[in-house]
Amino acid sequence: MIAPAELAHCREAIRTGSLSFHAASKLLPRHVRDPALALYAFCRLADDAVDELTETDEVSKAQAVLRLGERLDDVYAGRPWNAPVDRAFATLVADFELPRALPDALLEGLAWDAQNRRYATLSDVQAYSARVAAAVGAMMCVLMRVRDADRLARACDLGVAMQLTNIARDVGEDARARRLYLPLDWMNEAGIDPDRFLDNPRFSPALADVVGRLLAHADRLYLRAEPGIADLPLSCRPGIFAARHVYAGIGSALRLQGCNSIAGRARTGRGQKLFWLGLSLVRSAAAHLMPRAATLHARPLPEVAFLVEAAAQNHRPRRAGSEAVLVALEALRARDMRARRDLRSS
Repeated sequence: MIAPAELAHCREAIRTGSLSFHAASKLLPRHVRDPALALYAFCRLADDAVDELTETDEVSKAQAVLRLGERLDDVYAGRPWNAPVDRAFATLVADFELPRALPDALLEGLAWDAQNRRYATLSDVQAYSARVAAAVGAMMCVLMRVRDADRLARACDLGVAMQLTNIARDVGEDARARRLYLPLDWMNEAGIDPDRFLDNPRFSPALADVVGRLLAHADRLYLRAEPGIADLPLSCRPGIFAARHVYAGIGSALRLQGCNSIAGRARTGRGQKLFWLGLSLVRSAAAHLMPRAATLHARPLPEVAFLVEAAAQNHRPRRAGSEAVLVALEALRARDMRARRDLRSS
């Protein structure tokens, strides 16, 4: 059990840092909601540790990711840092036997951010989304004691869809920080030079087409995820349906403003969120009346297959599952050492 004071700290971090999840979490049963708050607080802590640094400060970003790796090492060694989020997350790891490969994947995604990666194709964007979002979906399944491959795959579909929605919503904000997550081949097809766009982020009909295309793909994944949500334990369905509708609603709001995410973020109102929460309750109660959709058993996206394998019941985690994140962290460590040598010699 997570200590009450630590849980209160996690709840406050989510209330101020992730309004959409905070709204959806109200519909989760307490036995899932409490550890989910600890999970999202740890993810928020990790994301903020890298994201709040300036984009040009690559040395500090590398150091931040390396420190996160050390904190995760200590969590899994049973000696978490003396911080409420670390202690709460360590309790979660022990109580649910959370596979290390899942938070490792999140850390690898943050390492990619620290390297300021760009993504050539939609598959590359989905590989990034698998790490920073679908990994969280897989971890949520573990908290719900859901460990079969089909429902894990649909949870990963939902995570990728939510991240694609975030990317579409934040194009302008990211570009002003010289970050770019749109598929480069789509931009080139639309006649948009990525470097020139970052130098002067401006809205255009061509950019709207790219953003709309990304939202359309997210919508397909939201629909593919639904059979998995309907097959969750009854008490868990409303919260996950709510997350699905709240995030898809962000995409709808963005479409209403012409897919212009340069001028500002698309936002949804309190009344809309309340409607989606009510809709989620209705859909959850009626799920058993609908025939089980064949897409429940669809193969996982290739980019998330490693997450499904890691979280599936009776899977024995292999050390190889963490090798990718170790490679990414080693690249950052080498860059950090080179920067330090350059500073000493200057």
